[in-house]
Amino acid sequence: MSEVRTDWTREEIAALFDLPFMELVFRAAEVHRANHPHNEVQLSTLLSIKTGGCQEDCGYCSQSVKADSGVKATKLLEVQEVLQRAAQARDAGSTRFCMGAAWRNPKDRDMPAIIEMVQGVRAMGMETCMTLGMLTTAQADMLANAGLDYYNHNIDTSPERYGDVITTRTMEDRLDTLEHVRGAGINVCSGGIVGMGETRADRVGFIHTLATLPSHPGSVPVNALVPVKGTVLGDMLADTPLAKIDDIEFVRTVAVARITMPESMVRLSAGRESMSESTQALCFMAGANSIFTGDKLLTAPNAGDDNDAAMFARLGITPMAITQTQAEAEAARMPRGCAKLEAAE
Repeated sequence: MSEVRTDWTREEIAALFDLPFMELVFRAAEVHRANHPHNEVQLSTLLSIKTGGCQEDCGYCSQSVKADSGVKATKLLEVQEVLQRAAQARDAGSTRFCMGAAWRNPKDRDMPAIIEMVQGVRAMGMETCMTLGMLTTAQADMLANAGLDYYNHNIDTSPERYGDVITTRTMEDRLDTLEHVRGAGINVCSGGIVGMGETRADRVGFIHTLATLPSHPGSVPVNALVPVKGTVLGDMLADTPLAKIDDIEFVRTVAVARITMPESMVRLSAGRESMSESTQALCFMAGANSIFTGDKLLTAPNAGDDNDAAMFARLGITPMAITQTQAEAEAARMPRGCAKLEAAE
């Protein structure tokens, strides 16, 4: 096992980015094999349970009310429909089911349905993940008591770049939600988006923020921006295509995430549909061990189950199953969340 550090400096992370490409990928592969099964990748499915109408102004997001993307706001899906989609994902090989709602933060009136979704998906034997925006301490405790395994809340980019991407909430707001999630005993899922016109120094700052959290996120999604017409960043990249991150720099970002957060699941998320198999193979070699399956990620296109299965067959990759260790960790976590609620009552 590799040493798990939360005291990385920006200089150390920048030095990793600056390594010769083959040396960086080799080091990342060594760290990966020391901490995870090689040639195994976790399959996760992401479902939008409430689309559009979000009051945030995230420059990359087609679901913002500030975007002229054509995405229509919908109501929260019925619980039974969500559970049916989860069952389909499980039957297709997914071991984690992630549910996302386009909210600044959930309203208390929505929590009973959210809790029922978590409990229903978990009863199917799948890991559960929610992304609902900012959370209060009480809401995090409710989700913990329901058995939520992971809560996703991305930091998106570096602290220095953050204000250029989003103005309706701060990096500190995001970190506060992560603190509430950790305090409730829920595993943190947090990553961000590259290819938004940021510099390498911003990618260093992005990784540094995650790698110096009190404990590393259990999952670190690394997204490549999918430019959407009508969003601030989508229109910007249409005018300045050179701002888009190149494949080698994307792989470098994955490799540095793996080295600095050795025990985390590093997930290839949005943008995979436009990546070649060769680029994805390099990402897996550099330590990525999780992907989203299916044809759609919230409102963005995705590679599709058939394409992924064919790629896995060519690369000799096996879909990962939930291990006994993970089940034991979940069982050990649950009483803490319940105990916290009982104490609050």
